[in-house]
Amino acid sequence: MGSSKNLLSQIHAGNFKALARAISLVENDSVGGEELLLQLKINYNIPVIGFTGPPGAGKSSLVNALLRKLSFNGNRVAVIAVDPTSPFNFGSLLGDRIRLGEHFNNENIFIRSLATRGALGGLTDKIIEVIDLLRSANFDYIIIETVGVGQSEVEIAGLADTTVVVLVPESGDEVQIMKAGLIEIADVFVVNKADRPDVDRFVKGLSIMVHEKLNNQWQIPVIKTIAINGDGVDELIQQLQNHFSISNQNNRKSLLITEKVIQIILKYKTRHINREQLLIDIKKEMDKENFNLYQFVLTKMIEEKNL
Repeated sequence: MGSSKNLLSQIHAGNFKALARAISLVENDSVGGEELLLQLKINYNIPVIGFTGPPGAGKSSLVNALLRKLSFNGNRVAVIAVDPTSPFNFGSLLGDRIRLGEHFNNENIFIRSLATRGALGGLTDKIIEVIDLLRSANFDYIIIETVGVGQSEVEIAGLADTTVVVLVPESGDEVQIMKAGLIEIADVFVVNKADRPDVDRFVKGLSIMVHEKLNNQWQIPVIKTIAINGDGVDELIQQLQNHFSISNQNNRKSLLITEKVIQIILKYKTRHINREQLLIDIKKEMDKENFNLYQFVLTKMIEEKNL
């Protein structure tokens, strides 16, 4: 108990090494991680901004430009970059983003890469815990950047207070964007690499589309940026602040938390299962003729019930 309290006090004091250690404990299900989570005092007023969109849209460059501006203004920012996982070593293939390298020694910026580890939706299965740890530290903003593949766009919309969808003029027509479901999750659209041809036509079409989705609280802005030289970043920050200022009930978040609660309950109920022994049993049964996975599971469930 004492060590967890000491670690928490260091996190509250702004110690990045302590925060990194805490994330590792939680991410790897190490001893002390669960105790740490139980003692968290979470500040839900710290805004979480999610950046998603197709690969090649320049999300990392845009986050880099945003960090430069926010840190210059004295803000403390945490960045979680969710990377694809190697199927062989469960490590992050991309590692800490090279483009964010200029910020690694900035005392106001904390950067961490998390591997997806095969999470079905595309985000790491520990992302909620990591965000809660960051919200227990003294940050002004928390940024999550995904690889933008599969279901991760939907998941990040549940996690974030504001979801920024980053596109480029070549992202396709409005129909494709509708099919991808991006219009349903975006609080802000950014059209990056706005110095490319046909950008105005693309922005106009996107603006018409989001105007049709007008609600009483928020009109989704479409912002042109050129991330590599910082164009449009000031407008992006202004729109993020505008979005924070409205009462924005994120119904997707409650659905995501419900799924997380189910995961945690299942974890507690199955923590007694010996994976190594299960692997041995499965290999033995698979050598038999007419192996049936579902009969095997049913037999195991009956054995568990009779224990």
